[in-house]
Amino acid sequence: MSRETTAGGPLDGSPTFPRLLFHHARVRGAAPAIREKDLGIWQTWTWAEVAERVRALACGLASLGFQRGEHLAIIGDNRPHLYMMMSAAQCLGGVPVPLYQDAVAAEMLFVFQDAGIRFVAVEDQEQVDKLLEIHEQIPQLQHIVYDDPRGMRHYNQPFLHDIHALMEMGRIHDRNHPDFLDAEVAQGQADDVSVMLYTSGTTGQPKGVCQSHGAFIAAARGSMQTDRLTPDGNILSYLPMAWVGDHLFSFAQALVVGFTINCPESSDTVTTDLREIGPTYYFAPPRVFESLLTSIMIRMEDAGTIKRRMFHYFLGVAKRCGADLLDGKSVALSDRLLYGLGNLLVYGPLRNVLGMSRIRVAYTAGAAIGPDLFRFYRSIGINLKQFYGQTETCAYVCLQPDRAIKFDSVGLPAPGVEIKIADNGEVLVKGPMLLKEYYKRPDATAESLNAEGYFLTGDAGFLDADGHLKIVDRAKDVGKLANGAMFAPNYIENKLKFFQHIKEAVCFGHDQEMVCAFINIDMGAVGNWAERRNIAYSGYTDLAGKPEVCELIRECVEQVNAALTEEAMVADSQIQRFLVLHKELDPDDDELTRTRKVRRNFVAKKYAVLIDALYSGKANQFITTEVKFEDGRRGQVSADLKIIDAKTFPTVQKAA
Repeated sequence: MSRETTAGGPLDGSPTFPRLLFHHARVRGAAPAIREKDLGIWQTWTWAEVAERVRALACGLASLGFQRGEHLAIIGDNRPHLYMMMSAAQCLGGVPVPLYQDAVAAEMLFVFQDAGIRFVAVEDQEQVDKLLEIHEQIPQLQHIVYDDPRGMRHYNQPFLHDIHALMEMGRIHDRNHPDFLDAEVAQGQADDVSVMLYTSGTTGQPKGVCQSHGAFIAAARGSMQTDRLTPDGNILSYLPMAWVGDHLFSFAQALVVGFTINCPESSDTVTTDLREIGPTYYFAPPRVFESLLTSIMIRMEDAGTIKRRMFHYFLGVAKRCGADLLDGKSVALSDRLLYGLGNLLVYGPLRNVLGMSRIRVAYTAGAAIGPDLFRFYRSIGINLKQFYGQTETCAYVCLQPDRAIKFDSVGLPAPGVEIKIADNGEVLVKGPMLLKEYYKRPDATAESLNAEGYFLTGDAGFLDADGHLKIVDRAKDVGKLANGAMFAPNYIENKLKFFQHIKEAVCFGHDQEMVCAFINIDMGAVGNWAERRNIAYSGYTDLAGKPEVCELIRECVEQVNAALTEEAMVADSQIQRFLVLHKELDPDDDELTRTRKVRRNFVAKKYAVLIDALYSGKANQFITTEVKFEDGRRGQVSADLKIIDAKTFPTVQKAA
């Protein structure tokens, strides 16, 4: 039998996640594996305790008839027992299929029907109710296991099972068949499918991405080596379990490295829980880093004059030399001394407030992050890096090694990964982390992999002289203006979203004479700004339409236009006209995916009348839009939107 190596030493057999779990239970059984905050108190499970519960859950599933190769849906917030259910399914050769917990029942229906799911593990009553709503449309569904019993007292359907009752059933099965589970785990191979993650479906129905144990383990090991991850680390697991990033960081890396994952009490307590845990390892999409920066700026605007001036002064010092200090570059002695003082008075307390005082490495991915936002966090001493990848690559293509950070790149090819740029500028990748297949979609699998075995990412980019990959935009979104200049909407949108007052932006311009944009304001930041100026408003629509708010956003747009002049490739993409949307773009209205990516084509069709108004020279446009509320009710929002002209600037001619 081959012997693989992991963080705790040699591992018997072909590397699979169940083998890794039981390996950690042997070599660090008393170390904390997972924590959960419940009723304000952190509960801890050691590796040995997790292994025992996984064993019980796996045997419980087997006693209900769960078979090798079957799919187990997982729905809920990040909860220890849901992660354990993933491992339990894998022990039996099954495949966990996590779904987004905020998806409505109708959205879940496609996945249940596509994957033929008979078993599902859910967090609580809310998720049970969703499944009961569509139960008649998924007759193959036979068993629902729930974690939180609150509100479930009067549910008497025979297919509902309390997770603790399932564990007890499993312990009895294990006592009666003591060799059963070990034999099942021994059958597992690295090439077996370990998880199925559905794509966000920005351009159609989601596709089930089948990833093997070996693919995710290779991705986890590569990042472990690059960032020197150790078993004594901690990570806060709060992003959707259905997102590939969470599966890499909170599941695969935890099982490869052996560090502790921490589940927050709720989505509302993440910031507080982050400060309490003080993780050494952290990841978040750019939107989270944007909102954290927005909250900082709002607090500083409310601070006293002396405190506010001190903050902005030392922020200037950090911007000048902080990132260079973090990268070990040469910095003038005077700046070193000023930065040290700033660290004592501003940066250290700020990192503490953010819960990032113990961070060794923080990662962001899921969308491009603006260079200014990236620089801000590194300048205050947070070792923030970008990583790049897709669901089909286990979120593992590029990493940024220490002292090799470029603000406008996503890093160097990760260990074991090959990158090639196609003639049309599309990024192609190859390595051990590639998907095994799209579930029941051989046509899509064949289209995504070329004859040489490279995966077609769909992103347009290029490799610079140092081998760093720079992503321009989604290849399908990159277009040309009427004058032939390149139009990369996502690039411009990220620059707009750096401003604390802008939450979302959608740019248009392909085959047009000019670039126009929709803007979503950030309700918290703009609301705070308005209140300090005694501007009364009754809600989002009213606030978004205020002339003062339109002027505020115009200033942001014009700052972006000025910045674009310094980049020859996109200098012609300055925004000439824009409007502030009367409602927030929302996943429930199908305008965003569950990972909060804009469904660009859908938005363009839905708001075609607004696009026509922008390009026809109108000064305003009335619109009525249907919206869906959280409880399923529908309503309408109407507004007369003002269309605003923005100042553009001549291109800066850089010296040769």
